[in-house]
Amino acid sequence: MKIKADFYMKEVAGLNVVVATGDTAENMNSMINLNETAAFLWRQLESDTTKEELIKKLTQEYDVDYERASTSVDNFIKKLDEIGCISF
Repeated sequence: MKIKADFYMKEVAGLNVVVATGDTAENMNSMINLNETAAFLWRQLESDTTKEELIKKLTQEYDVDYERASTSVDNFIKKLDEIGCISF
């Protein structure tokens, strides 16, 4: 899975904000702010990766066990899918 090409993350005033471009920007009527962990996962998804790779990287980067990392990754992927930011 990977972040779609018409979305990118930008730092604005210390916040990680998701920005849509092109036709997608016309249909997006909200701003998406990412916390530190979500921004970390977003950066991983800028290259094609798997859920298992995301979980592994999350447990390596943060002091979190596999189960909690798996739940966090599932929730993040679900939200990205609802927004239409991710391709599988």
